[in-house]
Formats: sequence, C-alpha cells, structure tokens
Amino acid sequence: MELKTSTQQLVTEQTQTWQGRSEWFFNRKYTDTYEKYYEGPYKRAEIWQKKVLEELISKDTRVKNLLEFGCGTTRFTRWWKDIGIEASGGDISPFMLSQALHRFDGDLVMADSHYMPFKDHSFDALAFITTFEYYKDPVQVIREAARVGKYGIIMGMMNRNTPKLIRRRAQQAVGKNEFYVTATFYTPQKLIKIINKALVGRDYTIEWTTTGLPKWFPVQKWNVPIGDFFGLYIQFNDR
Repeated sequence: MELKTSTQQLVTEQTQTWQGRSEWFFNRKYTDTYEKYYEGPYKRAEIWQKKVLEELISKDTRVKNLLEFGCGTTRFTRWWKDIGIEASGGDISPFMLSQALHRFDGDLVMADSHYMPFKDHSFDALAFITTFEYYKDPVQVIREAARVGKYGIIMGMMNRNTPKLIRRRAQQAVGKNEFYVTATFYTPQKLIKIINKALVGRDYTIEWTTTGLPKWFPVQKWNVPIGDFFGLYIQFNDR
C-alpha cells in the first residue's frame, strides 16, 4: 500500500510540474489500453503511416540507427527494425514505459525531450511519432534533436488540415477525447516555420508526404497538405 501511494504521488507531482499541465499519458486509464487502439480502429491508418515514414527515411542511406522520443509503448519503435534501422526509445511517462518494457527488447530511457540525456551525435537520427504535438517548446525540442541526431529527424504528425479536426475538437469540448486536450495540431507549412526557426545556420533539406485519406479516395498518400497524418524528414547536409 505504501509503495502504491508513493508511486501515485510521484506521478501526480510529475503531472503538476512537467509542462505545468495534466497530460493523458500520465493516466493509466489511457496508457494501459493504448495498444488496443492501434489493433482496432486505427490499424489501417497505422499501415499507411508506416509506409510514408519508411519512404521518407529510407532515402537517407546514412541512417542505420535512431532514437525515438515519445516512444510510448514502443508501437513504432518496435517497427523500425523491420526496415533495417536499429532503434532505442525515450519517454517521459513511467506508465508508458512500463508497457514498453514488456514489448520491446531494445534500450529505453525515461527523460524529458526538451533536455535529452545524450552526447552530441549519439544517434544517426531522431524520431517523433505522434508525440511532437504535445511539446510546449517545440523549438527547444528540435534543437535538442538536431544536437543528438547526426543526420536527420523523422517526424510523424497529426495534421491540422483534415476534416477530422472538427470531430477531434468537438469530442474534446464534451470531454470524450482526453488525447487531444493539450495537443497542438500542425500543418506541414506551420511545422516547417518552427523548424526553420530552430535550425538557423544549419544546412538541411525537408521532404514531407501526407496520408490518412478516405478509403474511397484514388490515392492514399500525396504531396498535398490535406489528410489526417503527414510524415516529414529533415535531412542534415552539413554532416
């Protein structure tokens, strides 16, 4: 009982101090069922998201390993090896990482992405998959990622340019979707402006692709900024 109380107190303190707000990923109601979401209604979306991410990062043949921050239960972290990339994971949530420990056989660290506990160029690349939306200081996080990642940064984002944005906000307004309460939804253009601010003085190129389109649509990924999800890769050319 004392151990349970101490653990709960620690997590409560974290939700009050980390970013100064309550986050869903410190709540076991959501973290314990996170994987079921991907195995259920989100399965088709996940398949296309991975296709987009693979297409983007595979073009940079220098990338042999990466660190995925905000790895959660390691849903995507476990997948990188399928495309020949060795992955490690990092997350701020002890509840997410407790799920990851039973699912992932690679290295994991509990840390804040704003202050990554790694030396410069520790990994070939950094990855953020549906987690960057929750950072209060995105410029700081990108700068940290550029410090730790040698060749690039791969990002998978919930897109603001989607009809589902209305549904997301409506659910949020009536308290039926805790996942998006503190999320910031980006468009490719909005994200690129933040990247340019964070990486002043660096030589890099950016490529992005959108997916998350209706089943009946003639294409499932394209270079138009409309769709539920987009992948973006920042390739550093000065390394």
